[in-house]
Amino acid sequence: MVVIVPSVEAPANRTAVTGHQPIQVLPTSDTGPMFTEYEQLAEEIRAVQRGMAEIRATFDSDDGLVSATVGGAGELIELWLDPRIFRDPDSVALARKVTDTVHRAAELAHRQGLELAAGYLPAGIEAADLRFDPLLTALDRQTGGGVRR
Repeated sequence: MVVIVPSVEAPANRTAVTGHQPIQVLPTSDTGPMFTEYEQLAEEIRAVQRGMAEIRATFDSDDGLVSATVGGAGELIELWLDPRIFRDPDSVALARKVTDTVHRAAELAHRQGLELAAGYLPAGIEAADLRFDPLLTALDRQTGGGVRR
């Protein structure tokens, strides 16, 4: 069994990255269930991941002829084109308008994700990779492979 306790000797960047106290892994012979700091942090991050999976951000083009809805990872969920858009046969302009609208929706979704994850990021971060799987994997390695829920 592994117990995680606060440590003053842990790297200083741990606090900045996670927003929590630095942690140190200590072995123990106690086999009883213990709610460790790792388990708490991992569950909080998984809750953020679940929240991000529920994000839906919609952006409408300036002329209102294109609307795009994306999910928390910026994936396109829905694209709506007003039939009037086909009155102009300029396919390059249409492609540019659709692409711009999807990108603007993805920016909105990313901002929503940053708001959800703000407690685990350094202050003032405006752009970050919000996929927490690498962080959870690193925590698992440090703690001897925490149980995934």
